[in-house]
Amino acid sequence: MLNRRHIRIKVMQSIFAMHQNGSDNLEKEEKFLFYSIDNILDLYLLMFSMLIELSKKEAQFIEQSKAKHLATVEDKNANMKFVDNAVFKILSHNHSLLQAIENRKINNWTLNDDYILLLLKAIKKSDLYANYMRNRTNTFVDDQEFIVAIFMEVIAPNEKLYDYLEDYKLTWVDDIPVVNTQIIKQLKALKSIDDTSFYVPKLYKDAEDKDFATDLFRKTILNETDLAKEFINKTPNWDTERIAEIDTIILKMAICEFLKFPSVPVKVTINEYLEIAKEYSTPKSSIFINGILDNLVKEFQANDRLKKTGRGLMQ
Repeated sequence: MLNRRHIRIKVMQSIFAMHQNGSDNLEKEEKFLFYSIDNILDLYLLMFSMLIELSKKEAQFIEQSKAKHLATVEDKNANMKFVDNAVFKILSHNHSLLQAIENRKINNWTLNDDYILLLLKAIKKSDLYANYMRNRTNTFVDDQEFIVAIFMEVIAPNEKLYDYLEDYKLTWVDDIPVVNTQIIKQLKALKSIDDTSFYVPKLYKDAEDKDFATDLFRKTILNETDLAKEFINKTPNWDTERIAEIDTIILKMAICEFLKFPSVPVKVTINEYLEIAKEYSTPKSSIFINGILDNLVKEFQANDRLKKTGRGLMQ
């Protein structure tokens, strides 16, 4: 689920938090880093469980309407197309998903069903829902396209849902786009009502990615003073105290990758941290950081300090 850029962002945020807290407890802060990363899986499961709960809640509403003393013909003959959506059925019967939800005790929507009702209301007010419910026939493609569209256009942009997620766990703010992208990718990959290929993905692509997170955090923290010396005298037009703290962390992490991660290509490191700077720092940061890193690479190459091997040799 996680790519290297998001791992870098998590490490950067953990180092920033460590600075803000004035902490020097490496073990404690590393535990927080991996706690933050691990919680991404909870967010993923929470969003998928929300889709299941939407179907359940609508089914309950229809049954209650049928049981009313003065139930109308429309109540008794409700259109079940939404409830019977094939994607809902796949998710609600998928062992991998249900087991993960149970194991990690994801029960937010049971305790906060008002958000499910809020989302249901927003869905029913949408043109997507009106167009989908015009007939009572379900084809798998129609069902799939409807759920993907509803997720992208109604659920994901919902401000009240976003506020709830942010309030529930602050570390999720930067994880929401990653999780939503993964969910949309998996929804689009479903092939039929009988598709059993759906699975809960691993957080890391492989053990190497988890090791990368550990090594990048430790090597940057343990070598901060030396890493800062590499660029501190190479910013003649910038007062050191005026450089944004996020920028100094980004520079230290990038330099750490140059010198201590032989398998990571230089271009990959530069491109990744420039994109992170554009998103998390000041408007001019990426230009500033690019200039510093470009000069440092030339210097390291001239002094034979870039010891790249394997994939890291790619320039």
